[in-house]
Amino acid sequence: MMKLSKLCKKALVPLLAFPLLLQPDAARAAESNAGAELTQQASELQAFQEVLDYLEMYNIEGVEKDVFLENAIRGMVYSLDDPYSDYYTAEELKDFEDGVNQEYVGIGVTLRFTGNKLYVTDVLPDSPASAAGLKKGDIIAKVDGDPVVSGEDILKIQGEEHTKVTLNITRGGSSMTIPVERAHFSLPAVTGSYFSSGRIGYIAISSFSDTADMEFALELDKLRGQGMRSLVLDLRDNLGGYVDVAANIASYFMESGTLMYTADQSGELEAVTVSDGQDIGMPVVILTNELTASASEILTGALHDNGIATVVGAQTYGKARIQNVFTLSNGSSLKLTVLRYLTPNMIDFNHVGLKPDIEVINNPTAQLITGLYKAGARSMELKGSAASLSLNGVAFSGYVDTFQSGNNVYVPSRILAAMIKADTTWTSSNQKLTITNSSGVQGGFTIAANTVKLVDGEAYVEMHEFQKKFPELKWSYNQGTITLTR
Repeated sequence: MMKLSKLCKKALVPLLAFPLLLQPDAARAAESNAGAELTQQASELQAFQEVLDYLEMYNIEGVEKDVFLENAIRGMVYSLDDPYSDYYTAEELKDFEDGVNQEYVGIGVTLRFTGNKLYVTDVLPDSPASAAGLKKGDIIAKVDGDPVVSGEDILKIQGEEHTKVTLNITRGGSSMTIPVERAHFSLPAVTGSYFSSGRIGYIAISSFSDTADMEFALELDKLRGQGMRSLVLDLRDNLGGYVDVAANIASYFMESGTLMYTADQSGELEAVTVSDGQDIGMPVVILTNELTASASEILTGALHDNGIATVVGAQTYGKARIQNVFTLSNGSSLKLTVLRYLTPNMIDFNHVGLKPDIEVINNPTAQLITGLYKAGARSMELKGSAASLSLNGVAFSGYVDTFQSGNNVYVPSRILAAMIKADTTWTSSNQKLTITNSSGVQGGFTIAANTVKLVDGEAYVEMHEFQKKFPELKWSYNQGTITLTR
């Protein structure tokens, strides 16, 4: 979404200048054409008014005029067959803007239901849950006295502001009851971490909110002060936000260059450029997935096509369209698609997405490991469970699913492959997984030999057998937590 002020200035200036360029005869012709257009518009709107009058006079159910008008407007917008255009009441617009700006109501946790348990995978900073004492790794056993039996019980934790929910949790070997009052809270759009081993900075942008550029600048300065020599920029699950904020962030990576090309109704392409920026001066890796969209794709395309960043992960969402919000006289708003855009290399990826340079699909932990290696990490230690994840001592909001069968321990193959910088190949005919490392060493694992298992389409490799074939990876397993070291 582009902020309104920029687009309005661009659109209004030609309209204001146009009459000054006309000669008297041309002016009279223009006035005549304008009058004809107004007459046609009045005729077109007359039928709409007639329907409203007949409904008010004769419809036995009566009519609420404001509801009728609202539905009529929604019908016009929805008939565009544009999934990004919409009509918002004042309240709906506020909800939309709150989402972009990371404003929420709730208790402030991320949750995951697996293995018949509801885990707290993260407690968000400055949230009601944090103030109440909830911790990452807690297991929620009851919500308001009702036992948790499925993922749908997460809905019971949601609710209105200033209401309370009582959670019975288990932590280690202890049980406790924690009441939490739901409240409004804000999340930073930008978070960061520093890996002293390798001097790698990590910045995640979750939304291009109206303050994300300022937050990014502060985090970048902080990481530079810590000695950062390369940067991993995480844009996964970032659905977009304000385009001018994404452009401001791009200026921290390049002194000058093309951000994108845009085209309006005329179809004429116009270059949008960055100037007076700064050279990042270090290797940059961008992480993407299927929910990297809109402004995130603008930034990804700009940094990739200008030779600044390598892209790692999954193909992006494919939203090469820009919307603007127009305020209506009744306080409601229209969000309309006003521009299409292409990357600096003239790629129109709408409904297609941007392809990464290094594809890592279906496993966010494997994507992160691959990105850190690409940024310069020489070694890797992973610790993970169903509710936790850390890499080289830095905690992330994530998890590693493992399972044990007798003495056998199984770990997702994509994570193992990422740890040793390997590729995987699955052969359906003989139900065999082949892992090939960068030195060309291969290891084969089959369902028949019980060295690999398929769970929900994911291949899990037995660790004892894996280490026999790839001894460079050390591992240990203790009460659901796997440790992998290379």
